[in-house]
Amino acid sequence: MKSARTQGIFITGTDTGVGKTVAAAALMCRYRGLASLRYWKPIQTGVEVDDDTETVRRLAGCTEAEIFAQGIRLPKPVSPHLAARWAGTRIDLEALVALRDDDNAAWIVEGAGGLLVPVNESETMADWIGMLGLPVVVVARSGLGTINHTLLTLEALRSRKLRVAGVLMNGEPDADNRAAIEHYGRAPVIGELPVMEPLSHVSLIGSAPRLDPTASLLEFLR
Repeated sequence: MKSARTQGIFITGTDTGVGKTVAAAALMCRYRGLASLRYWKPIQTGVEVDDDTETVRRLAGCTEAEIFAQGIRLPKPVSPHLAARWAGTRIDLEALVALRDDDNAAWIVEGAGGLLVPVNESETMADWIGMLGLPVVVVARSGLGTINHTLLTLEALRSRKLRVAGVLMNGEPDADNRAAIEHYGRAPVIGELPVMEPLSHVSLIGSAPRLDPTASLLEFLR
């Protein structure tokens, strides 16, 4: 199997629809100019409905060199293992690793769904993260219910000896939820993205500087 690079970060979420794609675009904007970045969505389901790669390209204003568009693309918006089965195929993670070219970029890799979403009959998104060897940024909602969901995700990552880079919260800022996640989850909240209406390249550029004010993620990107 082609060896996995360890330069970069993996973006997972506490659930589907928590804002991983917006977070990825914001991180591209935040660190552009400080590191050589490439965004990759290796497994995309629901391409009949939306395309996360194109969303990041548009929101972050990415160049062609900043986007790696190859990967699994499945039409139905369901779990990867099910979307693959309905499409008459199977997701092979080792083959997916081999798609990447070897360059000097730091990868911002976006997962599909949450950490334990199955990708085939025996592997989950957590197995995929382990194969890539990347530290993980957990994207979480800011509101009610986020403490439990985020702590469960952090616990699952650590039980698999996967490195936690931090938590990114989406939605109206909630200082109490943030403090609880940092205290009980023993993980830094690297930033909070507000609700952006309209969500656009301009609004994202304005919000991206709020992320990771101490630039702690740079150790993974350089």
